[in-house]
Amino acid sequence: MRNTAYYRRAIISKLLSIIYPSRCPVCSDSSDQWTYAPICNACWSEIKRYSGPSCMICALPVSSEHARTCGQCIRKTPPFSKILPYGLYEGVLAEAIHQFKFYGVRRLSQPLGNLLLHLDIPPADGIVPVPMSKKGLIKRGFNQSLLLSRVIEKRTRTPLFMNSLFKIKDTPPQIGLSARERLTNLKNAFEVRGNLKGLCLLLVDDVITTGATVRECSRTLMKAGAKKVTVLSLARAPLL
Repeated sequence: MRNTAYYRRAIISKLLSIIYPSRCPVCSDSSDQWTYAPICNACWSEIKRYSGPSCMICALPVSSEHARTCGQCIRKTPPFSKILPYGLYEGVLAEAIHQFKFYGVRRLSQPLGNLLLHLDIPPADGIVPVPMSKKGLIKRGFNQSLLLSRVIEKRTRTPLFMNSLFKIKDTPPQIGLSARERLTNLKNAFEVRGNLKGLCLLLVDDVITTGATVRECSRTLMKAGAKKVTVLSLARAPLL
């Protein structure tokens, strides 16, 4: 029965690719699977889980396998227990996130969310998507972290807390800011509503750059009484 459903979905995906043709933004060939479109199947298969050396807390890629903790986490322990990213923010994975996040290809939430299911996700009481401000949500039309969270919710049966963490301050874009400036920019930008005391939570974001956003979100959740926050992310960007 499972194989029948799989082949049915594959045939439908192929037909949709023929009806709605597109070009892969990575290799410029025709997209051949609606599931991953506009990215073609061959390029999508290049997305790999990062297995190189990284900080055991914030997942920042490091140069040596012996460096278990990065300098930033040694200087100040983050409010989250650890970050679990799928891959590095580069290549096909970065392009897929761009298509999903900035070009509004919402159907990519399913295959991208499926990548997160390959992570060693710990048991949790609830899933919390990183929120957007009202202005940001109106401008984009959707919260990419919420769509990813729904994929995890459906597969793991973990409750989705979509009305627990809110972004109450419309902050300027983080692009171009240093790590310290990003933290300052986001200070007191989030608020918890409802009772989260004693709960172990999964905080979901699409990309971790400096980690300022998930640090402030985690700090807010822990301040509200959460017992533990584990961050799930599609990609981790190395600090330059």
